[in-house]
Amino acid sequence: MNHASLFKPVTLGELALPNRILMAPLTRCRADVGHIPSSIMAEHYAQRASAGLIIAEATMVMEGNSAFGMSEPGIYSPEQIAGWKKTTEAVHAKGGQIVLQLWHGGRACHSLLNQGRQPVGPSPLPITDDETHTPEGKKPYETPRELRDDELPGIVEGFRQAALNAKEAGFDGIEVHSANGYLLDSFLRDGSNQRSGDYGGSIKNRARLLLEVLDATITVWGAARVGVRISPLNSFNSMHDSDPVALTTFVARELEKRKIAYLHLMRGDLFGIQQGDVVTPARENFSGPLVANMGYTPEEAAATITASTFDAVAFGRSFISNPDLVERIRKGAELTVPDASTFYSPGLAGYNDYPTLSA
Repeated sequence: MNHASLFKPVTLGELALPNRILMAPLTRCRADVGHIPSSIMAEHYAQRASAGLIIAEATMVMEGNSAFGMSEPGIYSPEQIAGWKKTTEAVHAKGGQIVLQLWHGGRACHSLLNQGRQPVGPSPLPITDDETHTPEGKKPYETPRELRDDELPGIVEGFRQAALNAKEAGFDGIEVHSANGYLLDSFLRDGSNQRSGDYGGSIKNRARLLLEVLDATITVWGAARVGVRISPLNSFNSMHDSDPVALTTFVARELEKRKIAYLHLMRGDLFGIQQGDVVTPARENFSGPLVANMGYTPEEAAATITASTFDAVAFGRSFISNPDLVERIRKGAELTVPDASTFYSPGLAGYNDYPTLSA
């Protein structure tokens, strides 16, 4: 098996990476009370520091927007900043680099997780294809409150402050999460954004909030240390868009203007409902580093980099159960299959106890 292309160094903006095997952002629900990043999180990320770049999990930019049972991390309090410093220091001590994914849960949140606060979104349309976990058991998603236009500058400021906090916590950059049906993505796609005015209707208007957030975070980090993740086809969280190719084209062109560090593209739909080619318009309209994600094997990843379709590939599940994934791919070793029952459970089991080849 020829994986040589995965081990060629690559530069994403100002981030010089030793290989092209990135760790995708993975929500694992291991934060302590108060959404404070825990010591076991620091150990978890340090175990995977051989990745070309670690993209840390979706992290709350503002209080009161929990979507994962109150155990996902935040970056809005001094205690959370201090907690994340443990992780960045541990990763850097192992020679790795790590960026933080900034996130607002939007309509995927629930009042039982947020002191009675109603979730918010672009339009009063609930997620209908699933239920969410709450302290009172699984519950249907609630209908979100439609955000007013005059509230959106506060959302932008929340992301800007979170970007500042991420810098204080020692990260090497940030990734703006605009995928998978959370707040920024729900504004992007017309299946969830049915508002009028400056933030609804046309693709340009629907992309306005993402681009305002992006511009605000660039003032903190500079464009060369800011990435963006999008998922134009993914139907997770009841998402849909009538023209994902046109949406991808517009967003890619706007990101091209800003010369950001990278565009992180989820190429398909987790459920296989929506079909289409969003890779071609992304590559044709964005000349910067393009990061692939969603179901790649090492062989396919190497082939797509060799063909210059993508510049790097982000692996998710493979990194859960293979802390030394880079070394395993280098040696052509068998990959450990992850235990899905421990993806979101508390504690070390299925988190920090997967063995390395040397072990």
